[in-house]
Amino acid sequence: MTPPPYAPLVILFAAVFSENMLLGNFLGMCSFLSVSRELKTALGLGVAVTFVMTLTCAINWLVNHYILIPLDLEYLQLVTFIVLVAATVQLVEMVIERASPALYMALGIFLPLITVNCAVLGACLFMVIRRYTLVQSVTYGFGGGLGWLMAIAAMGAIRQKLMESRVPKPLQGPGISLIIAGVMALAFIGFSGMASIR
Repeated sequence: MTPPPYAPLVILFAAVFSENMLLGNFLGMCSFLSVSRELKTALGLGVAVTFVMTLTCAINWLVNHYILIPLDLEYLQLVTFIVLVAATVQLVEMVIERASPALYMALGIFLPLITVNCAVLGACLFMVIRRYTLVQSVTYGFGGGLGWLMAIAAMGAIRQKLMESRVPKPLQGPGISLIIAGVMALAFIGFSGMASIR
């Protein structure tokens, strides 16, 4: 079967805005809500997720098309993708630990938890379901990560500003965070008719 004829620019726009991995598909919400208390930490995790998502989409596409499909091992896709995501996260974790120990300490347990961030695995599975080419897959992975970065950075900035605000006691903590996430998701619905890559 031939892949859908989406231009990389359309895929990039849709992955960032109209079909945002976080606010459109609600994938990766756990780390989104946990790490978005400060803008600096949110940006660090967002960049790491973007890098991991882009790299794993490329690696998983190559493994899927040059190993799993030719050897008729497509039933191992999910397990293979998870293992490759875990290996990529381990690599990113080592690089961040050496390059920025402060960011490594700030991200704490959430950095290795990128392994189980369902947004990363979701991007890899969506590229297979949609039969993307390598270029389309890398573009989709980068766009999905960029959309995730944009959403968590916005949430981090809003929550950091809220620390100085008077939030009603019943809404403090997770309550106001979920309301903000819901309003952000509603805002992204406005992009839904502009580009579709389903």
